[in-house]
Amino acid sequence: MSASDILKGKKILAVDDEPDVLDVIIEHLHDADVVTATDFQTAKELIAREPFDLAILDIMGVDGFALLEICGEHGLPAAMLTARATNVRSLNQSLRLGAVSFLPKEELASLRELVVEILEELEQGKSHWLRLFKRLGPLFKEKFGIVWQDLEKPSQHRIPYD
Repeated sequence: MSASDILKGKKILAVDDEPDVLDVIIEHLHDADVVTATDFQTAKELIAREPFDLAILDIMGVDGFALLEICGEHGLPAAMLTARATNVRSLNQSLRLGAVSFLPKEELASLRELVVEILEELEQGKSHWLRLFKRLGPLFKEKFGIVWQDLEKPSQHRIPYD
């Protein structure tokens, strides 16, 4: 199945306080119906009012972890999007609060592929985390000294070295 087929008919909420980042998300996910919000309150209202297949939440600027908890309350899978907060603590908090993945802004060029992977994994009832660590291994190794083989059990929902 192609990326276009997987994205077609999907409704994705993208939340970021930077309009240019939202423009990039819309551009990369053009086959999906992307709804955007630039602040916490708007995003909270959208989550309560509309059904989405996935939320992409910026950690900084819009209180992404609080939105992640709200997504959990509504059964909405969410992936965390971040640049400045890419650290082991934010990865662990994302896992602990139920994020389905973590999307470093350094990898926005690969956003389409990552979102397609996430949606495929969700449809199969699988976690995207291990696939993400394998895929972004060099980035995680460079930032944290973590290689995906170091993850003892992804089901523990905790990254070592915290």
